Amino acid sequence: MKSYHHQDRAEAVILKAPDADLMGDGSGILIIDDLVDSGKTIELVRANYPKAHFATVYAKPLGRPMVDTFITEVSQDTWIFFPWDMALQYVQPYRGTD
Repeated sequence: MKSYHHQDRAEAVILKAPDADLMGDGSGILIIDDLVDSGKTIELVRANYPKAHFATVYAKPLGRPMVDTFITEVSQDTWIFFPWDMALQYVQPYRGTD
């Protein structure tokens, strides 16, 4: 699933779906995500697998009702930078250049 392009929200789309026969209606399936923001992405997944259990690390108020389990609630305007979202950048060393 993808619903962001960098920091810009976009329409939620399915990039790669699991085998439909394996997933069924989601019974006995645990779906884990890093964050629920508006809930639009999970809404699309939940429509496909209504009986799955949805868990997130972070939940924002608009999306919190869409998940069954979450660890930490954060404000709606909080932007979380995850390591997998960060591009490697070269930084000039502070020492050893003189």
